[in-house]
Amino acid sequence: MAIGKSVGDEIREERRKAMSRMNTKEKFAYFWDYYKIHALVAVLVVAAGISLVYHYVTYKDYGFNAVLLNAGASEASEGLPDTWAAEFQEYAAIDPNEYEVCVDTSMSISSTDISQYTMANQQKLVAMIQVGSISTIIAETETFEKYAQTESFSPLEDVLSAEELEKYRPYFYYTDTATMNTSTDSAIDETIDLSALAVDHRDPSTMESPVAVGIIVTRDNRLADSRLYAYLEDSAYDYQGYPAEVVLGIPVTNAQPELVVKFLEYLELGDK
Repeated sequence: MAIGKSVGDEIREERRKAMSRMNTKEKFAYFWDYYKIHALVAVLVVAAGISLVYHYVTYKDYGFNAVLLNAGASEASEGLPDTWAAEFQEYAAIDPNEYEVCVDTSMSISSTDISQYTMANQQKLVAMIQVGSISTIIAETETFEKYAQTESFSPLEDVLSAEELEKYRPYFYYTDTATMNTSTDSAIDETIDLSALAVDHRDPSTMESPVAVGIIVTRDNRLADSRLYAYLEDSAYDYQGYPAEVVLGIPVTNAQPELVVKFLEYLELGDK
């Protein structure tokens, strides 16, 4: 070892001498053998940085976000959510440069399924409702009623105009507040077996304390024509003594219920 040089200096000098005797191909192979880990780490760091910058620059808040729970999407409906989102964005004049419109049919929740997938979807849904990132929720009767019983949806009398109330009153879905869970816990209370009750959610006269919290969209509209929720035609999906319906509700945290009315217009409910 030369005086005044460290082991590291000696190694670097030997590498420089070796590199000077190599052709281009040999230099590349030498570099790859010794520095491939460093190079890969550097590439990953740069890629992550670019991804973060891209996400920050292109990120848009939801201008409208419709969540269709348990929609039963099939090959026939593939691509439909994106088509509806694009069409509704134009229909409602939501600025695409500022906001994103989403129609989500991917989320599935079941009272009989305790898998991690279902639990994750339940937690995600509750969190999204709490922060106000869901404009409207559509679900079959069983799921809709469970969330209605936890006061997740706004009473329609509070959010619709007099004209809108009259237009959609034939499609009103009622829940009975006399059976509501008044617990402050965000989880759904299963102490009352809702499925054991016989309830006609179209008829408020059968309830002790009825409140209209949803709009039934089972038939005569664009959603019905799509064949999403077609599985409900099987009598096995009857709920509380009546055929299961498809119901739309407005979450209590939605600050723009007028856009949900626009969505009902887009779905052509009552126009056929």
